[in-house]
Amino acid sequence: MSPALDLSNGVSASLSNGHSLPHTNGLHTNGGSHPLKSKPTPPTDGFSTLAIHTGSHPDPSTGAVIPPISLSTTFAQSSPGVHLGFEYSRSDNPNRRALEELLASIEVGGKEGLGFASGSAATGVVVQALGGARVVEREGRDGERVRDVEVPHVLSVNDVYGGTYRYLKRVASEGQGLEVTLLDIENATEEDIRAAIRPNTKLIWLESPTNPTLKTLPIPLIARIAREPLPGSTSVPILLGADLVLHSLTKYVNGHSDVVMGGVIAPDPSSHPAPQSLVGRNPEARQEQAKKFYEKLRFLQNATGAIPSPYDCWLAQRGAKTLGLRMKAHGVNGLKVAKVLEAHPLVQKVIYPGLPSNPGYKQAWANLSSHARRWIEEEVVPLSSKSTASSATSSYAPTPLSPPSPISSMDSLPASSTYSPSPLDPSSSSPADRANPPTGGFPFSGMVSFSLSSYDAAVAFLQKSRLFTLAESLGGVESLAEHPASMTHGGIPRVSAPF
Repeated sequence: MSPALDLSNGVSASLSNGHSLPHTNGLHTNGGSHPLKSKPTPPTDGFSTLAIHTGSHPDPSTGAVIPPISLSTTFAQSSPGVHLGFEYSRSDNPNRRALEELLASIEVGGKEGLGFASGSAATGVVVQALGGARVVEREGRDGERVRDVEVPHVLSVNDVYGGTYRYLKRVASEGQGLEVTLLDIENATEEDIRAAIRPNTKLIWLESPTNPTLKTLPIPLIARIAREPLPGSTSVPILLGADLVLHSLTKYVNGHSDVVMGGVIAPDPSSHPAPQSLVGRNPEARQEQAKKFYEKLRFLQNATGAIPSPYDCWLAQRGAKTLGLRMKAHGVNGLKVAKVLEAHPLVQKVIYPGLPSNPGYKQAWANLSSHARRWIEEEVVPLSSKSTASSATSSYAPTPLSPPSPISSMDSLPASSTYSPSPLDPSSSSPADRANPPTGGFPFSGMVSFSLSSYDAAVAFLQKSRLFTLAESLGGVESLAEHPASMTHGGIPRVSAPF
């Protein structure tokens, strides 16, 4: 059985609980009620600088350095329909707007952010935006016009979070009438992925690394396939090719286990790979399509009322300010514990993408940003080498890596001219460093999964742990441990569960 550890100060290198790739063979929108907020060209400030300052300006009336919490449900208007940017807190709120701007700024390549009451609410709105069944006309065998009913199809990685599985199967499929296919994408060939995509596929849902088996997925390859025209058809994740990024902000972004929240980030279409289906290579059409889809998400956010409270937005924004530092410590601790477990005689299997023994080792390295790779190569690997040379002889003692200095190259973003997305196929044109991870392992999230000899052994471990609290969730400053098959993923039938 497989306990899953969420280490104190652990982070997912992609910062994402899920990546969603809307297939570009036609998303039908009815528009939105909220105009796109204009944003300046992405600056060259580092990740932590953006996380600290974006959406966090001194209050003009009091000079307060930290923005106040705006609890008002409604806002005064000087004339009917004339206001200062806010009218009702379900539609927009100063604290939510600040958080949404922050989310868009720290997701490199992002343009617009949306906050939701939970990650599941964000999932629901994205799937609802695909629409439902519709009548389509096609030409029959004898040339006559034939009417068919078409329903959206969703292709998802099979190893999804339990809440995502529940929504796709019990709500989207049974309630909304969508067709849902679960595919073992990590082990699928390119032909397998192509065969799973249908003319009515509207969404490819990826979670990388997955929870709890930490599978790493070839996002650039899948994005390239998704943008190719289909017979009969009418990212960092964004830079890897994702059309939307969905976060469970409850986890690492907030980081303190005191907020339940979700977020969706849409890319800047002007720097995003142009699809090759309906909109062809026309960048203006691509931008218009992205704008309409974002507007539909904004409309549904307001129409469904799936919004976070002002106080929760304030807390999440506060938590994000230390995300850059926590990311590093999460990964360093995760790697150390993974190495200890891998060397322990009672542990049958360790799942951690940063270990050389992991099947997704190279893919995990390729999915890291250039800044994360540079930080690892310049600061983590040298420290690991020095520590290993002087470490104790115990076969499963942790490598005494020291946390890297907060001031490092990882906090440096490229110049604005390099904000264009990376090539979609890393196997043919990516930098050489993507294909050559460090030989001794590298930090990749603070989540570690491992197997013991039996269910009873797993329960005993969980009940006897001193520092790890037996509880669901991950990404907080405390250390948690759980048994996924009995807890977060208990709703997935064992015949379907990939763990």
